[in-house]
Amino acid sequence: MTEPSASRPLDGIRVVELSSFVASPLCGLTLAQLGAEVIRVDPVGGAADVNRWPLAPDGTSIYWTGLNRGKASVTLDLRSDDGRRAFRELVTAPGEGGGILVTNSGGRSWMSHDVLAGSRPDLISLELLGRRDGRPAVDYTVNAALGFPAITGPGSGRVVNHALPAWDVAAGLHAALAVVAAVRERERTGRGRRIVLPLDDVALATAGTLGYLTEPQLDGSSRPAVGNHVYGTFGTDFTTCDGGRFMIVALTTRHFHDLARLTGTREAVDALETATGADFTEESDRYSYREVLAALFARWFSAHTTDEVARALDDSVVLHERYRTFAEVVSEGELEANPLFSRLDQPGIGPYLAAAYPATFDGDHLATGPAPSLGADNDRLTPGGRSG
Repeated sequence: MTEPSASRPLDGIRVVELSSFVASPLCGLTLAQLGAEVIRVDPVGGAADVNRWPLAPDGTSIYWTGLNRGKASVTLDLRSDDGRRAFRELVTAPGEGGGILVTNSGGRSWMSHDVLAGSRPDLISLELLGRRDGRPAVDYTVNAALGFPAITGPGSGRVVNHALPAWDVAAGLHAALAVVAAVRERERTGRGRRIVLPLDDVALATAGTLGYLTEPQLDGSSRPAVGNHVYGTFGTDFTTCDGGRFMIVALTTRHFHDLARLTGTREAVDALETATGADFTEESDRYSYREVLAALFARWFSAHTTDEVARALDDSVVLHERYRTFAEVVSEGELEANPLFSRLDQPGIGPYLAAAYPATFDGDHLATGPAPSLGADNDRLTPGGRSG
């Protein structure tokens, strides 16, 4: 684990972040982990996400502190002329690595790219939007409009939202990459950039790349809801005799044959193949006969304990994992065993194991310090330490 003060890829870069909720703060966190100085600006008293659940016993937001680790904090009265002036000065302050703004609070003329670039022509600004036309949207509404809830779950006309804000996460990482790309260009050319990243376009681009939007263009169809089955190959969940549950995926013929071997169903699988004319070396046929195959394999799982199944699967090439809760992940020592996590003493929460940047650089994960208290850096970063 690399200490926060150690040399990092983005050392010398200074980013001002005016944001809330997930995508924009995640962009700032990612840049901070990679070594940038990230200054989060909030209104006095905090933005709308400052007390968002989950909360620690004293009311400190676990959510807010998790997304704002390693940043500096400045509070300004952005309704006042003095506060707006201080914000503009912070963004456009001289310095080779400065002049970078990340925000999802755009649409304000006094902090537009053109206004800020008037003081610093090489300004890099990144504005996260809800919809590309400027209308508000959040992950959950974007997801509803895209089509994923219609194919999540058992189908039968029901829609099921996923719990992970996937488009916020993807947008935050795309935003960090866009900033780094613009910094690289500025270093070569001296040119600034105005970057606009709509959340709905992140979702549409991802769905298009993975084929979800290509299929209906070709034949007018939408992908079906198939529950826990993996579309286009063989993969589904199985339950053991003592209530354990495993996700099993047989992507290749080798995986599939080993699954038939360990479940003692090879003869039955061969007979099914002969009777139907299927070829189970083909993913498409394994998918087409998924229900029958799953029923054959399920008998073995239901006749064995969770421990027995786990041992048998560990001795196979079958892709698998036991379903766990978040609490089980923690209680089973997953975090302590992974160098991605290190102890962080977070004021208001206490010590816990926090994740660093997931990639390693020369064998090290890049961690940050704790999230700041609101306005902790006013004295250092604003004229006269003003908050208004």
